[in-house]
Amino acid sequence: MQPDPAASAQETPALPAGRPAAEILTELKALRTADAPTRGGRTFAYVYDPGREGLDELATEAYAAYATVNGLDPTVFPSVARLENDLVGAAAALLGGSPQTQGTFTSGGTESILLAVKTARDHARSTRGVTDPQLVLPSTAHAAFHKAAAYLGLEPVVVPVDPVTYKANPTAMAAAITPRTALVVASAPSYAHGVIDPVARIAEAAAEHEVLCHVDACIGGWLLPYLRKAGRTVEPFDLSLPGVTSLSVDLHKYGYADKGASVVLYRDAELRRHQYFAHAGWPGYPVVNPTVQGTKSAGLLAQAWAVLQHIGEDGYTTLAARVAEASDHLLEGLRATPDLHILGEPEAGLVAFTVLTSATPDRPSGTPDLSLLLHLADEMRVRGWYLQPQLSFDGLPPNLHLTLTPATVDRVDALLTDLPEALTSARSLPPTTADPALTDLAATLDPDTLTPEDVAGILAFAGLGEGPDGSGEPGGLPERMAPVLFLLDTLPVRLKERLLTEFVGSVFQRRTP
Repeated sequence: MQPDPAASAQETPALPAGRPAAEILTELKALRTADAPTRGGRTFAYVYDPGREGLDELATEAYAAYATVNGLDPTVFPSVARLENDLVGAAAALLGGSPQTQGTFTSGGTESILLAVKTARDHARSTRGVTDPQLVLPSTAHAAFHKAAAYLGLEPVVVPVDPVTYKANPTAMAAAITPRTALVVASAPSYAHGVIDPVARIAEAAAEHEVLCHVDACIGGWLLPYLRKAGRTVEPFDLSLPGVTSLSVDLHKYGYADKGASVVLYRDAELRRHQYFAHAGWPGYPVVNPTVQGTKSAGLLAQAWAVLQHIGEDGYTTLAARVAEASDHLLEGLRATPDLHILGEPEAGLVAFTVLTSATPDRPSGTPDLSLLLHLADEMRVRGWYLQPQLSFDGLPPNLHLTLTPATVDRVDALLTDLPEALTSARSLPPTTADPALTDLAATLDPDTLTPEDVAGILAFAGLGEGPDGSGEPGGLPERMAPVLFLLDTLPVRLKERLLTEFVGSVFQRRTP
């Protein structure tokens, strides 16, 4: 008799019999030791550290108070509506809204952008009869817009940015608008380089064509107004501009709430209506979902509300001034470091710089040196700093990205001390190169027809998929990422995307109990 697979599966327990709470918490804390630090000002991407005592504890307690509250139905839990209305009202008041401005609390910038794109798609369909919509965006627009286009069936129309300023070209953006355009996008600022697009001119062009315009202020929306209050010059970028019809702002960035917390704003309720999903054609309760999520804990909403209430106007102005102070100091130090070149004119807490080659007979000074840049990132990580590598794209140079927060003010001097030493060490390392045979082969590969074995072979060649200890654990990373990133930089975009998809898939492999 053959064994019954279902019976065997039932005999294998999915979970332990039960473990003491203290033991579980100890294991969770131990798992965190391999992660980059989220506090202390040494991780220059992904985290936003206000450097304020007690704020994490406040957020945790506020979340706990609302963790079991279901944000699905504000008629059952009316406090959810009160908290969300307060947050949307604060965002609208800060970002040029009028009494007609409406919005929604979301799980993060990606969801805010998804909802704005859905709104524009449905608005274009209902008001102009557009059935094959396009999304016009600068090449520096966040990847979330491409994700939204892929999910929602829009065609991205990507417009190159100015190669010197890294800002969107408003003339080229206007020329890309067609009767199929559902939405035009501008960034304040763009993530990659920290520069603010000419929003006023882009929004004006969109309005002339009677097309909606969304400003991605996920990063800058809660910082730029307070930089202005702190005495910095900030050009208008928000709903105060007549052509801007929607805007996204993340509260878990420079609002310093825990992730994920964001707000998407619309010029009026009639526009926001296109964001909602409603369904009454089933035997259950009538469904109305403002967001992608249905059931959701109100904990994230409550902690964001608590953090904003606690920091307040004066607090955010002070924190913005500290970000500006850190930025000024860092930019001065980078400009004084030989062979480092800042990209564009950073305006909102984000800085990107590249490393230039020294003069040689074969290569003139001023050429970005990808190998040296990536070695520098590795050397800085050895010294306890995380600077985010960004690869070359469409003629834009590879660079290292830094997100500045109030906690980095007291870390800039140490960073600037380590940077030249790390650069000297990076220069002593053998240059990273790509195998010409692999590069030639990559140009002939169709990412859609690669077998899993093909992908595994390329990942293994790149050094992905096996840990530094040689254990072969799925999703392992080498200790130094320069060779991996150098290879990725040479590959065609679609092949790069396929390999990265497979690699991340290998990271998320279920563990056998």
